[in-house]
Amino acid sequence: MLNSTQSAIIIGASSGIASAIVDQLITNNDIEQIITVSQSTQYQATVTDAIKNKVNLQHMVSDYTAESIAKICDSLAPIKGHIVNVFICNGRLHNQVDKQANGSSTAEVQSLTSSKDTTSSPLLAPEKRLEEINPESMQALFHSNTIVPMMWLQQLTTLLKGKQPCIITVLSARVGSISDNHLGGWYSYRASKAALNMLIKTTAIEYGRRAKNVKLIAFHPGTTDTDLSKPFQHNVPEGKLFTTEFVAQQLLTIHQGLSFNHEAEFLDWQGKTVAW
Repeated sequence: MLNSTQSAIIIGASSGIASAIVDQLITNNDIEQIITVSQSTQYQATVTDAIKNKVNLQHMVSDYTAESIAKICDSLAPIKGHIVNVFICNGRLHNQVDKQANGSSTAEVQSLTSSKDTTSSPLLAPEKRLEEINPESMQALFHSNTIVPMMWLQQLTTLLKGKQPCIITVLSARVGSISDNHLGGWYSYRASKAALNMLIKTTAIEYGRRAKNVKLIAFHPGTTDTDLSKPFQHNVPEGKLFTTEFVAQQLLTIHQGLSFNHEAEFLDWQGKTVAW
């Protein structure tokens, strides 16, 4: 049952980074309720710690269609005015976890939730050459990395509007920076993240008029040690492969220093600004 208490919402909660964020929030004395959203009906969380810390932990299932997202946001109406954090962790990079690939980037992979059913999906893998671009694969990445997060931002507007300061964090990637693109390659992933960044920045402008209490950030976590990063970990410099716990801790520390200036920010795991 939802309570009218300080609440956090984690969308795409089955991913490694999202799960680590949940674990961190459970120990946060300021958070009394955590709502997780994922495709999985059996979300695994640190329930024992949640009970010990008197955190109300609720899980909701979504297939990330527009109808499902709207329904969940409607069901969250009882906690309107009490939401202090929203984490949007949806997205995809590839669907070939066991295939070793030679990506053109060294440290741009992150753990993001994706559909478990890849049998009906096109092959998803970072393109190294123009000849490797596939329209169906590109559409699939844009849907997960760009369209789904935007549908959440659309539906959250009314729910978050109010006096309670709220931070929305959307997992992005440095490869989505147009001005920072020096290596090329990874066409679909780069483009989908660049589009996501533009949507975040544009949404922040409208939120500045309609939901002045909300701060949006695009967050680049660096390369995180998860199954989705394994095909690319051989390219990661020593000391640059981060645990999910470290990334979650860094993100929540960054939150403490944010200014509610109605402008979107693109930040990396160190809290440093990334060029759009």
